[in-house]
Amino acid sequence: MDQPSHLLEWSEYCDQIYGKEEEFIILQHSGVVCLPSVRTNKGPSSFVSVTVRFQTEVSAKPIYFPLLSLFLNLVLLLILFGSWVCKNRVASENSDGLVEKSFVSWHTPDWALLDLLVAALTWGTISVYLRGLFTDFHEQKLPFLLRVWWVLYFMVSCYRLVVDFVLYKKQELVPVHNVMSDLVGVCAGLFLCCSCLWKKRDSERINLLQEPLLSSAESNENEGCDEVTTPFSKAGFLSLVSFSWMSPLITLGNEKIIDSKDVPQLDSSDRAEKLFRIFRSKLEWDDGERRITTFKLIKALFLSVWRDILLSTLFAFVNTMSCYVAPYLMDSFVQYLNGHRLYKYQGYVLVTTFFVAKLVECQSRRHWFFRAHKAGLGMRAVLVSMIYEKGLTLPCHSKQGHTSGEIINLMAVDADRINAFTWFMHDPWILVLQVSLALWILYKSLGLGSIAAVPATVLVMLANFPFAKLEEKFQSNLMKSKDNRMKKTSEVLLNMRILKLQGWEMKFLSKILELRHVEAGWLKKFVYNAAAISSVLWTAPSFISATAFGACILLKIPLESGKILAALATFRILQGPIYKLPETISMIVQTKVSLRRIASFLCLDDLQKDVVERLTSRSSEMALEVSNGSFSWDESSPIPTLRDVSFKVSQGMNVAICGTVGSGKSSLLSSILGEVPKISGNIKVCGTKAYIAQSPWIQSGKVEDNILFGKAMEREWYEKVLEACSLNKDLELLPFHDQTVIGERGINLSGGQKQRIQIARALYQNADIYLFDDPFSAVDAHTGSHLFKEVLLGILRNKTVIYVTHQVEFLPEADLILVMKDGKITQAGKYNEILDSGTDLMELVGAHTDALATVDSYETGDASTKPTTIKEKEVMNDEEKLEKGTGKPKRGQLVQEEEREKGKVGFTVYKKYMALAYGGAAIPLILIVQILFQLLHIGSNYWMTWVTPVSKDVEPPVSGFTLILVYVALAIASSLCILVRALLVAMTGFKMATELFTQMHLRIFRASMSFFDATPMGRILNRASTDQSVADLRLPGQFAYVAIASINILGIIGVMVQVAWQVLIIFIPVVAACAWYRQYYISAARELARLAGISRSPLVHHFSETLSGITTIRSFDQEPRFLGDIMRLSDCFSRLRFHSTGVMEWLCFRLDLLSTVAFAISLVILVSAPEGVINPSLAGLAITYALNLNSLQSTLIWTLCDLENKMISVERMLQYINIPSEPPLVIESTRPEKSWPCRGEITICDLQVRYGPHLPMVLHGLTCTFPGGLKTGIVGRTGCGKSTLIQTLFRIVEPTAGEIRIDGINILTIGLHDLRSRLSIIPQDPTMFEGTVRSNLDPLEEYNDDQIWESLDKCQLGDEVRKKELKLDSPVSENGQNWSVGQRQLVCLGRVLLKRSKVLVLDEATASVDTATDNLIQETLREHFSDCTVITIAHRISSVIDSDMVLLLDQGLIKEHDSPARLLEDKSSYFSKLVAEYTSSSDSKSKRSC
Repeated sequence: MDQPSHLLEWSEYCDQIYGKEEEFIILQHSGVVCLPSVRTNKGPSSFVSVTVRFQTEVSAKPIYFPLLSLFLNLVLLLILFGSWVCKNRVASENSDGLVEKSFVSWHTPDWALLDLLVAALTWGTISVYLRGLFTDFHEQKLPFLLRVWWVLYFMVSCYRLVVDFVLYKKQELVPVHNVMSDLVGVCAGLFLCCSCLWKKRDSERINLLQEPLLSSAESNENEGCDEVTTPFSKAGFLSLVSFSWMSPLITLGNEKIIDSKDVPQLDSSDRAEKLFRIFRSKLEWDDGERRITTFKLIKALFLSVWRDILLSTLFAFVNTMSCYVAPYLMDSFVQYLNGHRLYKYQGYVLVTTFFVAKLVECQSRRHWFFRAHKAGLGMRAVLVSMIYEKGLTLPCHSKQGHTSGEIINLMAVDADRINAFTWFMHDPWILVLQVSLALWILYKSLGLGSIAAVPATVLVMLANFPFAKLEEKFQSNLMKSKDNRMKKTSEVLLNMRILKLQGWEMKFLSKILELRHVEAGWLKKFVYNAAAISSVLWTAPSFISATAFGACILLKIPLESGKILAALATFRILQGPIYKLPETISMIVQTKVSLRRIASFLCLDDLQKDVVERLTSRSSEMALEVSNGSFSWDESSPIPTLRDVSFKVSQGMNVAICGTVGSGKSSLLSSILGEVPKISGNIKVCGTKAYIAQSPWIQSGKVEDNILFGKAMEREWYEKVLEACSLNKDLELLPFHDQTVIGERGINLSGGQKQRIQIARALYQNADIYLFDDPFSAVDAHTGSHLFKEVLLGILRNKTVIYVTHQVEFLPEADLILVMKDGKITQAGKYNEILDSGTDLMELVGAHTDALATVDSYETGDASTKPTTIKEKEVMNDEEKLEKGTGKPKRGQLVQEEEREKGKVGFTVYKKYMALAYGGAAIPLILIVQILFQLLHIGSNYWMTWVTPVSKDVEPPVSGFTLILVYVALAIASSLCILVRALLVAMTGFKMATELFTQMHLRIFRASMSFFDATPMGRILNRASTDQSVADLRLPGQFAYVAIASINILGIIGVMVQVAWQVLIIFIPVVAACAWYRQYYISAARELARLAGISRSPLVHHFSETLSGITTIRSFDQEPRFLGDIMRLSDCFSRLRFHSTGVMEWLCFRLDLLSTVAFAISLVILVSAPEGVINPSLAGLAITYALNLNSLQSTLIWTLCDLENKMISVERMLQYINIPSEPPLVIESTRPEKSWPCRGEITICDLQVRYGPHLPMVLHGLTCTFPGGLKTGIVGRTGCGKSTLIQTLFRIVEPTAGEIRIDGINILTIGLHDLRSRLSIIPQDPTMFEGTVRSNLDPLEEYNDDQIWESLDKCQLGDEVRKKELKLDSPVSENGQNWSVGQRQLVCLGRVLLKRSKVLVLDEATASVDTATDNLIQETLREHFSDCTVITIAHRISSVIDSDMVLLLDQGLIKEHDSPARLLEDKSSYFSKLVAEYTSSSDSKSKRSC
C-alpha cells in the first residue's frame, strides 16, 4: 500500500514491515496525527518490541515516542489542574528531560491514537486556562511551568524535524504527514517561545480602551506621553503577527458606536513632535543653506521613518519571493497528476510546499502594507508640521504667490498624497524583481523561447513612457487649477455675508464653476490618459505570453501543458503588479509633483529676522527706538511705504499715532512688530509685546481660551481684565458665560465684543509694550471712552502704550503724538506743542471740531448742563440671541461637533452616486464588458492547456500555427474589452465627480447665512478639497476593481468546480466565514473612517485660522504653542487612521488564512483523487487560477471595506447637497419693474424676528416708516437690534411675522436677487477680493472705465489708484491685504456710487476712517444720494446728527422715532442723553488739552 494508516489491520501492517531495510522508526508528534512509515532488517520477524537509545549520532538509531509525548501532556495536565484548583502558581516537581536510557516503544496505533486524544485534551485545557487567565487584568505573566513546557515542546519538535531531514537525505521514505506535523510543531513552538520571552513584565495591565485619554493640553506640555502604553507597543509576538492587538477595539465596535475617546493613543515614537524633531535635525544637517531640493526632502523623510520603511522593504521582498514558489513547481505538479511521480508522497510534499509558501506570502503581504502605511502616516505628520511651521514664518503681506487656499492644499492634498504613495513606493523595484524571476521561470519552462518575452516586456514598459510624461504634465496642471479653485472658494466662503447682501453669490459661484471647468479639463485628460495606460498594461500579459509561445513554435520547442501552465501561472502573478503599474505610475507622478510643490514652498523666503533688535525689558530705559527707518511692503517699489522714520519712546510712555487714511499708521505698528521688510535704519524694542489689530482676530473656541491665549489661569488678574474691558455684562448674557464656544471668526459676537475680547487677550499677557491699532473704532463713543480710561489710563498706566487712533479726543492724553502723512512722520510732540506748529494735526482737529459743531448746532438749551449718565443696558446682540434661547434650560453651543452618520453607509448613498452619471446606465455596460473579458481570458488559457499535450510522447491535436492564431485572436478580443471598460470607467467616474461638485456647490451657495454662521469654514473646505479629490481620482477605480475582482473570483471558482466539484464543499463555508468576519469588522472600521474624516476638518480649520491671524500670533511670540496645537491635531488624525489600518489588516490576515486553508484543502483533494479521474492539464489550469484566489479574495474584501470608507466622502458631500436653501432668487410672477424702487419709501408693519423656531424674539413688533428720499439714522446700545433690522431688510433673516414694503411692494413676495440687487449697503467690515481694482469695484462687469474712474474720484481714491503703474488693473491681494482698512472702506463706498440704488444702508461704514475722511464721505453721500433713502447705523453721533429722522432702538423695541431737532429739544429723551455723552467726553478731553 502507498500509505500506512492507523486504520489498517495489524496483520496488514506487519506484512508491510516484512522485508523492509534498516531499523524501524516511528515518528509521532503530540497534537497532530502522523502516520508512520517503517523499515526493519531484512527477513521475516515477529513484532514484539524494540529497545531504543539516545546516541550521539542521530542518524544511527534516532528515537521519538508516542509515550514521551503522552507523558509530557499528562504532566502538563496535572500541573494545570493543580494551578486551576489552587489559583496560584506553585512550582511542581517535573521530570521533564529525565528520560531513562532504556525504554519500551510500543509500535501499536493505539498509542498514537491515545497520544492524539491526550494532546487534544491538553491543548483544549491550555486554551481554556489562558482564556481565564487573560480575563483577569491583574495577572500579567504566564505561568512559569507553562513556559517551560513550551520551550521543551519546541526542542522536541526541532529534534523530530532534524530526524525527518536526515532520513530524507538518506533517501528514506518519510510520511508527508510526519513532515507536515513536525513543521507545524516547530513553527508553533517558535511562536510560543517568542511570545513568552517577549511578554512585557509590567506589574499591572492597562486597559487603554477604558482609561481616559489625556487632554490635548496636558499631553503636549510634558514628555509624559512616553509613559503611555499602547496596545501596539505592548503586544506580544503572536499578537503582532496576527494583529490580535486590534481585537478589543473591534469587539468594542460591535458593542457600541465608537467615539474618538475609545481609540487608543499613538505610541510616543509615532507622534508628530518626535518625528518632526528627527526630520528637522536630518534636514538641517543635510542642508545648511536652507535651500531644500526634492531629493533632500525625500532623504529627510526617509530618515524620519526609516525603520518602518526598511521593515516594509523586507516584507515586500519575502512576499515577492514566496509568490514564485508555486509557478516554479507547477510543471512538477502537473507531471505528478499525470502519473510521473518521483517518490511515493511527492504530491503531499508539493501540497505542503504550496501551503507554506502561501502562508508566508500572506503574512508578509499584511505586514508589508501595515508598515508602509505606518511610515506614510509618519511622513504626513512631519510634512503637515513642516508646512505649518513655514506658514508661521512667511511674511503676512505677501506669501510670494501662495495664498491661504494654496497653502491649505499643500497640507490637505499634497501631504495626503505622499502618505498614500507609501502603498506604492516598493512597486518599481518589486516589478524589476518579479520580471527577473518570471523570466527565469519562463526560461526553465520554455527554454530559449522565453528570450522573446524580454523584448516584449521592455516594449510594454517603453510604451508607457509617453503616457507617463503626459500624466505628469496633466497632474501638475490639475493641482495648479485645484489650487486656484480652492483659493477662490476659501475667499468666497470667508465673505459670504457680503456676497449675499450685495446679491453677488451666484456671480462668484459662476467664477468657481469656471475654475472647476478648467480643473475638470485637466482631470478629464488625466483620467483618459490613465485609461490608456491601463489598457496597455492589462493587455501586456497576453502580449508577452503570445510572443513567448510564438517563439517556441518558431524554434520548434515542444509545448507541454505543464510548461504552458507554469508560464501562465508566472504571467498571472506578474499581471498583478503590471495591472497596478498605471496606478503606480500615476502615484509616482502625483507624488513627484506634490514633493516639488512642498519643496518649493519650503524654499520661500522667511520673514526678516533682523528687522527688529530685541532687548530685555530691563536692559534700557528706552522701550522703543527707531532710527532713520525706511520700510516697504513691496521691496521692488521705488517709493518705500515708510521712509525717514525716527523717534524714541521711553518706558511707560503713551504714544498716539494719527493721520489720514493710507498715511502709514498701521504700517508703522507692523514695522515695530517686524512684519514689514526693512530697507534701512534700525529698530530696537526692549521687552515683550502685545498687539491689538484693527480687524479683530478671534479663535474658534471658548471665550476664556481666547483671553488666556496659552497662559495659565490667574483668577484675580483675569477678573480684573474682564472688568477693565467691560466684558462681565456680555459674559452674563452668553449661555455658558466665559465657557461659551465662539464660532468661526467670532460669528456669534458683535464687532465691539470681538474687539474687547481682543483687548482683554492683550491685557492678560501683562506685556511690557502694547500696540493698539485703532481698536476703539468698533465700539460706540461711551464704550470707547470707558476703554480708554480703564485700559490705557488705568490698568496700563505704567506700561508703554503705542496706539493708532482716528478719535482726536484721545490725543491730548498722549505723552507723544506722531502725525503721519504719505509714509512720513510730519509732526511729533505733545498735543499743545504741535497743534499750532503745522497743518496736518490742525486738519484732523478741525474736522473733529466741525463734527462737534454740527452736533452742537442741533442741540438747544444749555450745552454745559451735566448730562445724566446712563448705565449701559447691554442685551444680547442678534447672534447671541440665537445662542441664548429662552433661558431654561440653556441651549447648546452655536458651533456643534461635526455631524456624522451612524451605522453602515446606506444603499441610497450608492444609488444616488451611481445615478449621477447617465442615470446609472453605464454601470451594466461596464459589467457586461468585464464579464466578456473574463470569458475571453479564461477561454484563451483553456485553449492553450486543452490543445497542448501533457508530455512529449503525445501528438498535439492542432498545429502550432493554429494554436497561436486562436490564442492571439482571443487575446486581441480581450484587449478590446479592456480598452472599452477603461474608457467607460473613466467617462462615468468623471461625470459622477463633476455632477457631485456642481450640485454640492450650488446648494452651499444657496444656503442661508445661519448655515455659514454655525459651520466652520474648514468643514466646507474639507469637502471641496479632500472629499472632492476622492470622488475625482479614487472612487471610480475602486468601483471598477470591485467589479473586476468579483467577476475574476467567480471565474476562478467556475474553473475549479469544473475540474473538481468537491471544492464547492470547501468554498461555501470559507465564503460564509469571510462574510462573517467582514460583518464583524465593518462596524469598527466604518466608524474609524468617519472619525478620521471628521478629524481632518479641525486640522484644515486651525490651519486656515492661523494664516488669517499670523500677525497676532507672532506678536505674542506664540508660534511654538500653535505648532504644538497642529501637531496634536495631526496626531489625532494619525491615531484614527493608524487604527483604521490596523483593523483592516486584522481582517485581511484572517481572510488570507481562510483562503490559504481552502487552497491547501483543494490541492489535497486533487492529489488524493485516483489517477485518471482528473485531467492533469485542467487541474493545473485550476491551480494556476487558484494561486491568486487568496490575494484576490482578501483584496476584494479590503477594497469593499475601503470603498465603504471612501463612500463616506460621498455621504458627506450628499449631506451638503441636502441642506435647506434660501427662498428663490427670482420669482417670475412677481418680478418688480426695472425702475423699482423709484421713491425708496420703506414701510415696516408689526415686524417680529427670531433666529430660530424655538428662540426668543429679537425684534418685537416694529412699526414705522422710512420716508423716501430722506436720511434716517438708527442708533441704540450694542445689541439693541440694529443689525437684525438691516439683515431683515435684505432678507438675510426671514421675518417671523409682519411685513416690510418698499414702494408698496412686500419684499417677501419677490425673489432674493431682485431685492438685494436693488438695494445698496456699505458693511461694517470692509471687504476686498483678490483680483484687480476694477474687479473689486465692478464684479458683475456692468460699467465702463469712465464710470469706474468717476466713482473712484468721488470716494477720494482716484489719485491713489492713478499713482499705481497698472491703474485699474492694479492687483489686489488676498482679502485686500495690500490696502489699508480705511482704503478698503472707501472702495466699498465706490461700489455704491457706481450702483446708485434708491435705498442705501450704511452699517458703521466710517468706523475705520479718520474724522476728516468721515466728513468727506458724509459730504459725498449728501451730494450724490440727496434724493435717495439713506439708512445709517453709526457709533459717531456726528454721522447721524444731520439725518432727517432718527430711530432709536432698545431691546428690540422702538423707543424714539423723530427728527433729531425734536428729540434734542426733550432733554429726557434717550437720543438727547446719547448726544450729551458724546459731546461731553469729546469736550472734556479737548479742554484738558488746552
